[in-house]
Amino acid sequence: MGYSADEEVLRGINFHLRPGSFHFLTGPSGAGKTSLLRLMYLAHRASGGVVRIFNRDIARTRRSVLPGLRRRIGVVFQDFRLLDHLSARDNVALTLRIGRVREDIIRDHVTELLDWVGLGDHLDAKPPTLSDGEKQRVAIARAVIGRPNLLVADEPTGSVDEYQGVRIMRLFEELNRIGTTVVIATHDHRLISQFNYPVMELDHGTFGISGAK
Repeated sequence: MGYSADEEVLRGINFHLRPGSFHFLTGPSGAGKTSLLRLMYLAHRASGGVVRIFNRDIARTRRSVLPGLRRRIGVVFQDFRLLDHLSARDNVALTLRIGRVREDIIRDHVTELLDWVGLGDHLDAKPPTLSDGEKQRVAIARAVIGRPNLLVADEPTGSVDEYQGVRIMRLFEELNRIGTTVVIATHDHRLISQFNYPVMELDHGTFGISGAK
């Protein structure tokens, strides 16, 4: 994958994620983690090679089909990307409202999810009043409200302390146990060492994978 003729960001990468698996993605800053995640959640198309998501060759997939594929992917961003003028409830509900889901269904699902992430008493709180850990849990609820087949998270624990980081990881594990494929990008090797999952490592665009401990 490249952004220009002179800059190749990713090269020689070949891997397959088994449905329902859980992987870490790590590497030094600038290694290409975010670029690889963008390929996975269909924010970019590769300039070469083959990217297959849900058994579809993305380069050969009609653009009209891509929105449906994206709805099967949940994304948790490092910088949360919440809308400050909306409550936690409305931030999480936004995806369903865009999909024209009935309001009674939205209400039930959003309340259930915010309870799940431990924010059932913060339904009406707006992001500026929340801690970084609380914002990240709202972002996780928003990412999984559509029950995605694949969840990718870019440095989801980078803005929180160790306790909150482990708490967030436990939420990802719960989601994985019900069948969602999970990929967590992080440079925090201490966090990785606490969990027994395979690690994919990028280093200046090259790729390797090691099994669970």
